[in-house]
Amino acid sequence: MREKLRHLKDEAWRRITEADDTGELDKIRVCYLGKKGELTGLLRSMGSLPPDERPEVGKMVNELRGQLEGFLKERIVDLEARELQRRLELEAIDITLPGRQPAFGRKHPLNQVLDEIKAIFIGMGFEVVEGPEVELDYYNFEALNLPPDHPTRDMQDTFFITDDILLRSQTSPVQIRVMEKQRPPVRIIAPGKVYRVDFDATHSPMFHQVEGLLVDERTTFGDLKGILRAFIEAIFGEGRGIRFRPSFFPFTEPSAEIDVECIMCNGRGCRVCSHTGWLEILGAGMVDPRVLQMVGYDVDQCQGFAFGMGVERIAMLKYGIDDIRLLFENDMRFLNQF
Repeated sequence: MREKLRHLKDEAWRRITEADDTGELDKIRVCYLGKKGELTGLLRSMGSLPPDERPEVGKMVNELRGQLEGFLKERIVDLEARELQRRLELEAIDITLPGRQPAFGRKHPLNQVLDEIKAIFIGMGFEVVEGPEVELDYYNFEALNLPPDHPTRDMQDTFFITDDILLRSQTSPVQIRVMEKQRPPVRIIAPGKVYRVDFDATHSPMFHQVEGLLVDERTTFGDLKGILRAFIEAIFGEGRGIRFRPSFFPFTEPSAEIDVECIMCNGRGCRVCSHTGWLEILGAGMVDPRVLQMVGYDVDQCQGFAFGMGVERIAMLKYGIDDIRLLFENDMRFLNQF
């Protein structure tokens, strides 16, 4: 029995010393000290020994148990320290590396320009109103002096959901909806998305417009010119040349298209302005009396003017962008410039 205990001690010492992790060490503990372990088995077999040898063998087994428990505790502390060190090395943060700067969001260039446009007109006393993008044919065309057979409808071909419901091709329907509910004076701008069947370097099937309307007792074309001149100088800078050209719009009479001196060449002529020195930026005119009559206004008591512009057009001119599609591709290399 003494020889067996010595052999057991040597074997246990060797296995504990060679153990590489706490999991393996726990298996060794169970093997020797568990309920079905080697030492427990020896204690249970002591009944087969002569009575005079039992006390001494029992003492030797208990001493060996104490030695194994002490050695196991020492090894556990040592292995836990090693495992902690390995984990710290694997999970270490290299504080010598430069920090990663978080990316900050910013407003899209279209929203920047739109906010600037709204701020300018709010400063002139205009109210910002909005309306539905899914619109009735009546508000989008008929109430704006565009009956079903009017040829100008072809220029604003949009996306129809049914024969009477469509995606609006302009924000002018908002003007009609406001005038139906409000008596003069009316002073509003209507920003928002509009839709037309166009897609190339200068046109998008979805784009943004800002349309304005002012109706009062004594509203003149001179008032329209003054407000638009103030707006153009605010958005593009003072001293820039402006010209009004006669034009035609079904909902205004007389009508005009407004050009601004080319931003790129300062009026000398370049590729952007087709060597004319001028760039068209918006359309405007006095509200056609028939449009006022459609909303129940007395044309002998009031008159007004309206204007409309594409936000993308303003942004392209303001920032020198030559392809409208860049504004919608979400390329961060492009957007981070603004």
